[in-house]
Amino acid sequence: MNKFKKIGLTALAGSLVATSAFAGGLSATGSASIGVSNITGTADGSTGKDWSMANSVTLAGSGELDNGMTVSMSFELDANVDAGTGTGPFDNHSVSVSSDAMGTLKFSGHGGSSAQSAMDTSAAGDIWNQTLGITGPTAAAAGNDSLYYTLPEVMDGLAITASMSPGRAAQETHTSFGLVYTGYDGLTLKYGNGDSGAPASETESTTMMASYAIGSLTAAVSQTEADNTGAANRTLDAFQIAYTLTDDISLTYGNETFDLAGNATDEEVEAIGVSYTSGGMTISANQYEAKGAGNTAGAKSDKWSLSAAFAF
Repeated sequence: MNKFKKIGLTALAGSLVATSAFAGGLSATGSASIGVSNITGTADGSTGKDWSMANSVTLAGSGELDNGMTVSMSFELDANVDAGTGTGPFDNHSVSVSSDAMGTLKFSGHGGSSAQSAMDTSAAGDIWNQTLGITGPTAAAAGNDSLYYTLPEVMDGLAITASMSPGRAAQETHTSFGLVYTGYDGLTLKYGNGDSGAPASETESTTMMASYAIGSLTAAVSQTEADNTGAANRTLDAFQIAYTLTDDISLTYGNETFDLAGNATDEEVEAIGVSYTSGGMTISANQYEAKGAGNTAGAKSDKWSLSAAFAF
């Protein structure tokens, strides 16, 4: 196993402070997977069968400073970066500094989340994101060169986060915050709010989510609303019901509905899924149906997918 000797840190707090950490090993994590899917009638033209496989590995390491702070780094090696942009091989990468007293400050050079976008995955699991011709919700600004801060625990079961995106070109600096409550057994409540876009096209995104697990059954609902300046507002309502049939087999049903203000046709996606897990192997099968893609009456898409994943 390769050893990393030094992690360079830069903290901005009115002045520039530099320090370093010496620590142990650099670990590699990922999974091997093979998948096949088939789409018919999709609005974006991706009709037919498609084969895929996992093609990324994450390298990560951490170390402790003399003052008790912990420093972590993460780099993702992703073949899709080279294929898509020609600027690989690194994809998502970040450095984090944390302690019990200060919380955790994460700087993402690429692939960062805002406090709101970190929780804007719908209750149904973003089933719209299956090349079905439906555009997902607009999240608060994040991405490259962004900061994400997790505050120290203020009370049992409550996590508070905040983030800042510096913006690009004519964009202003944008901020967001998030609250997650898990203080009651089986219950999870989330709320996130943030903004993005240039002043003339500002978008304020708000996500609310609740889930409750009792025995083998878990039910979740969520709503994400994008309040757009100079454009129609768009709302995503979603729910999911998940049932653990045995220790190895689970079933899910999810639904997502996108409502564009002033448009008579909603976009709707339904999904049914089953998965089987044994050791480090997971076999999944899913069926998707989308209606009204692009807010077009009569538009319909269907997709099935089958995959096998092997953790290592």
